[in-house]
Amino acid sequence: MWRHIASNAVSFLLVGLFLAGGVILWGKSQYSAEGPLEQAICLQVERGSNMRRVSENLADQGAVSSASIFRIGADYTDKTNQLKAGSFLVQPASTMEEIVETITKGGASTCGTEVVYRIGVNRVSVQVRELDPATDRFVERAQFVPGVDEEPVIYGEMKEKGDTRFRIALAEGTTSWQVTEALKGIEVLEGDVADVPAEGALAPDSYEVRPGDDRTSVLARMESAQEVLIGEAWEARDPDLPIDSPEDLVILASIVEKETGVAEERRQVASVFVNRLNQGMRLQTDPTVIYGITRGEGVLGRGLRRSELRRETPWNTYVIPALPPTPIANPGRASLMAAAQPDETPYIFFVADGTGGHAFAETLEEHNANVAVWRRIEAERAEQEGN
Repeated sequence: MWRHIASNAVSFLLVGLFLAGGVILWGKSQYSAEGPLEQAICLQVERGSNMRRVSENLADQGAVSSASIFRIGADYTDKTNQLKAGSFLVQPASTMEEIVETITKGGASTCGTEVVYRIGVNRVSVQVRELDPATDRFVERAQFVPGVDEEPVIYGEMKEKGDTRFRIALAEGTTSWQVTEALKGIEVLEGDVADVPAEGALAPDSYEVRPGDDRTSVLARMESAQEVLIGEAWEARDPDLPIDSPEDLVILASIVEKETGVAEERRQVASVFVNRLNQGMRLQTDPTVIYGITRGEGVLGRGLRRSELRRETPWNTYVIPALPPTPIANPGRASLMAAAQPDETPYIFFVADGTGGHAFAETLEEHNANVAVWRRIEAERAEQEGN
């Protein structure tokens, strides 16, 4: 009898082990299989949360088929204690394994709300945006100009949320003084700035920051990024350029940056200045004259006077027969490459054409005709504004 009982026990044990193995294999397949989510969601993981709450939240939103399997899988892969707070974009059909990886690997949130501090040539603005998971695009919730507009309530709320992302978007053509002053006004940053970085030394780009980041460290990141861009442009430069150093390249690029906002024109504009340098002509560009007046500290806000065009300053290219001594702004990658690899053209003149771009000319006669057209456009616009 005891043999019979022992035999049955062994049989039951084997069946149990077989079933357990089957359950484990089934669970693993569920963990790595495509999930039931049909539309992307933004998963909020609050500080102090745990894997149980997250798994139940995911199940409630239809992102996982089983909260239990999700937790067991996270525990089996030793990731239960690696849960990070934040807002995470969960794509349709994401596997449980992929979701666990997303919420435990750390780094920046991938969705939710972000505050963007936009440092432009003419103003600094703040934009509050929120990602729409369905379209994977940000929707603007509020925008204002600090010191001019009333601060929206949502901005204060977003600053207090632990999962809000903060970015600084630095536009091409800003001056180092403008950037430094703007950083001083961004209240999520800390620390004083002892010195304004050299003109042209900051890379226009988007920089993610965290509350409490030091302003000097943010400037250092911008400088490091610009060093890379300058080095790449200098290495890729045309060998026949009439410039002798990376510093001269940045000066030329900064002039190109301030002369045109049309991306397709940058290499043409650069060709005009290169042609003038090759022919020993003065560059005669208004932005350099303006920089000689403002030294990059703000916007002139009016037209140049004839006396200012004649006044001798180190930056007045109507007077000096060469590049100015420093850049006049912070050029971006495109302008640096335009200065390094300008188009080959016969042009030595250009003037605004009324469309936002420029009309280029090889001879003074052609240029004067283009100027006459531009003057008529200016007069027509002035008349329309007066009516």
